[in-house]
Amino acid sequence: MARIGLGFGRWNFHPLKRKSSLLLKLIAVVFAVLLFCEFLIYYLVIFQCKWPEVKPTTDDGEQATREPVLKAMFLADTHLLGEFLGHWLDKLRREWQMERAFQTALWLLQPEVIFILGDVFDEGKWSTPEAWADDVARFQKMFRHPSHMQLKVVAGNHDIGFHYEMNIYKVKRFEKVFSSERLFSWKGINFVMVNSVALKGDGCGICSKAEAELTEVSHRLNCSREQVHGSSKCGPGPLLPTSAPILLQHYPLYRRSDANCSGEDAAPPEERNIPFKENYDVLSREASQKLLWWLQPRLVLSGHTHSACEVHHEGRVPELSIPSFSWRNRNNPSFIMGSITPTDYALSKCYLPREHVVLIIYCGAVGFLVVLTLTHFGLLASPFLSGSNLLRKHKTSFEFER
Repeated sequence: MARIGLGFGRWNFHPLKRKSSLLLKLIAVVFAVLLFCEFLIYYLVIFQCKWPEVKPTTDDGEQATREPVLKAMFLADTHLLGEFLGHWLDKLRREWQMERAFQTALWLLQPEVIFILGDVFDEGKWSTPEAWADDVARFQKMFRHPSHMQLKVVAGNHDIGFHYEMNIYKVKRFEKVFSSERLFSWKGINFVMVNSVALKGDGCGICSKAEAELTEVSHRLNCSREQVHGSSKCGPGPLLPTSAPILLQHYPLYRRSDANCSGEDAAPPEERNIPFKENYDVLSREASQKLLWWLQPRLVLSGHTHSACEVHHEGRVPELSIPSFSWRNRNNPSFIMGSITPTDYALSKCYLPREHVVLIIYCGAVGFLVVLTLTHFGLLASPFLSGSNLLRKHKTSFEFER
């Protein structure tokens, strides 16, 4: 009787063991795919990005001298979803992507300063105080950074509204979190951060104040250049570095369209010839000319269009439009890495993982799990077993012929 009971127990045990084996295999595959797609792929892709090198400057054939290099990271249009238009799954997926990309980039690349060129939030233009506080808390978690790294943010139309939606309350609310700083200098380099939404030029209170701030910045920059030669006095306070500034804003300077833009992250071909609206897609011609005349920048960086473009204004001032950092706005988001000195700069682009690649990996994993399950229960012949049988039959046939 004991033998019969033992045999019956073994007969029940084998199917249970087979099910446990299948479950462990499924869990292992799922864990491995999740680990790769949600963590490791960011390290694998961003690890390939390198800081560009700035060539040492030479003076009249003398030995090249190396200036201190500032490593700056530029990104744009994160569009953190709000409570009205943001589906929870969309919000979870895209914000996780941006958080992992940002934190991985900080860990691998160690930038000294990070600039975000507007449209941090998607619904800042109409969010309630409670929704705004929630959005800010999520932003501070996602884009947390060590104390030795500085984070600077300029306002975009989705943060404070288009010109017709903008008001003092929204501007002050934004500046309370991200500062109202317009001029930032470090390592002999000047950065001018512009509220480009307020450059409508129609005399509104916020617009007049923005223009007054920019004329003051222009005066300080020009005065510092002249003070070196002793031709004027700039009043109290330290002198600014004498190098031409880098202009940072959300709206691009005026251009007719993206017709002359190219590259894998430029606007789609069917959209490049669509004319831009002034003060909606780009700044007006007048505002653009004022900025170039007042500040005399050596480089302009902007966002807003969600696509890349490089143009030259007046044949000498380059502008680079930075693509969106979020999968929600494009399949191949990226950011700019800049090695900057007081007299020169070098830029390179760092692409993030492509969303369609991650989706293909997930679809492939699902297909593999289905095949593994069907094979386990005998509903589908194992490809490895089929291959082995085919080789065995071929070998037997070959020996028979001999």
